[in-house]
Amino acid sequence: MASAALQWLSLVGMIWLQAINGTNTNFPAYSSQLKQLLSISQVQLNNLAFASDAGKLLGWFSGMASVHLPLWLVLLIGSSLGLVGYGVQYLFVTQQICSLAYWHVFLLTVLAGNSICWINTVSYVVMIRNFPSDHQVAVGLTTSYQGLSAKIYTDIVEVLSPHKKARAFLLLNSILPLIVSLIASPVTRKIEIARPKRMGVGFVVMFVITISTGVYAVLSSLQFLSPQLCPLSNLLGILVSLLLPLVLPVSEMIDELARSWQAIRERLRVCHCTVQENKRPNEERIESEPKDGEEEEKEEEEDKNREVQEVVVREEIGVKLMLRRIDFWLYFLIYFFGATLGLVFMNNLGQIAESRGYSNTSSLVSLSSSFVFFGRLMPSLMDYFCRGKIRISRPASMAALMAPTAASFLLLLNRSDRALYTSTAIIGICTGAITSISVSTTTELFGTKNFSVNHNILVANIPIGSFVFGYLAALIYRKGQDGEGKCIGMECYRSTFIIWGSLCFFGTLLALILHARTRKFYSQRKQ
Repeated sequence: MASAALQWLSLVGMIWLQAINGTNTNFPAYSSQLKQLLSISQVQLNNLAFASDAGKLLGWFSGMASVHLPLWLVLLIGSSLGLVGYGVQYLFVTQQICSLAYWHVFLLTVLAGNSICWINTVSYVVMIRNFPSDHQVAVGLTTSYQGLSAKIYTDIVEVLSPHKKARAFLLLNSILPLIVSLIASPVTRKIEIARPKRMGVGFVVMFVITISTGVYAVLSSLQFLSPQLCPLSNLLGILVSLLLPLVLPVSEMIDELARSWQAIRERLRVCHCTVQENKRPNEERIESEPKDGEEEEKEEEEDKNREVQEVVVREEIGVKLMLRRIDFWLYFLIYFFGATLGLVFMNNLGQIAESRGYSNTSSLVSLSSSFVFFGRLMPSLMDYFCRGKIRISRPASMAALMAPTAASFLLLLNRSDRALYTSTAIIGICTGAITSISVSTTTELFGTKNFSVNHNILVANIPIGSFVFGYLAALIYRKGQDGEGKCIGMECYRSTFIIWGSLCFFGTLLALILHARTRKFYSQRKQ
């Protein structure tokens, strides 16, 4: 297969990996069942949600492994960790092994959460290496599919085991990433190729496919449409959407074959015209060579200019110096009160829906997953189509996303299902967008040289926030629970929503302060 086709195939492989890598995002879909099966309290259940995020604290292991080991091996190690972490829990829930202590389940959840970091690392590295001039777009495009994980897993469970969801989710969490990793492992490597002439067209096609996939995911998750589509139709639709990106490598392969056949025909024609070719003046034969050379030089110059435009950073900053910067701590708290708070909301979505008497939790989780997908994709669309045009600073973008998030928390004080759906959608899309924007923000503010370490320190606030915000919500929830350990009514989360909304508004203010401090830097980047 031609290397250009392999390049696009590697992008498709990373899309598939990311699509099944958000195993922690489907936790709300089966958290209530898990709570009953394990006979644990709301606080203990919150600790399990925290344990999944705590695996990110050990994410630097995967970064070190990617430097010293083949990427396919790093990928298989990560999926194997998930197999053990979720697989043992599945055997325990189905009573195929002896009873485990609660702290055993906690450690297994940490291990499973860490597996996500390994697959993410491989996806980032492959896209950066195979799309050096468009790595921000490629990384953003592929990671957006992680927002669909909960939707994909939920659709599979609704078809295979709708009445035993906790067991089905744990089984899928353990084996599906390993299966897809084995399929994608052949393309998890660097592919040497110059930037194809049709790279721009290829990304446009990918954006069309990706947006269409997101639209279908949202529509099939809405309650008014769900009764009209059977679970099998939902599943087939999303699987077909995941296969559509194969159009790019297949078309590239067909194009390469056509060019090869054309070259063969040209050689045959030349063989029949050797006498006439030898009579041509040397000047005529040489005349085209400078043109080809000029085209190559022009393409190389365009690539270099593009890379220079994309990789403009404030300065290269190490960890120690970064931790002394006020800008970092502003950035840390912005993420803490923005994306992290949104993730905590989605971790508790199952319990929130149950407390409001909402029965179709799976549909709600699928909806949040679909809008997280759109949120993650949105910055890539803006970067690709608005490059060199109107540009908003990253901190200002975060402020613009956090304000509606804060308002959505307060909207949840309304007891209607419409308010629940609207708030979930807004929080999902804003959380996904902030998560995606943060990758570029880290490189712009602190440089690319130490990105892996710097960004891992930033996202360390996710497990911290998961524990602090989740534990606070669990304590308030416990005050209103009945003898069966459940809390039903708006009072279960009313105080929690007010606190979360207030903190998010405070984070919006911090984002505006960071925007003011970095305005000069971003104004220079526009020039």
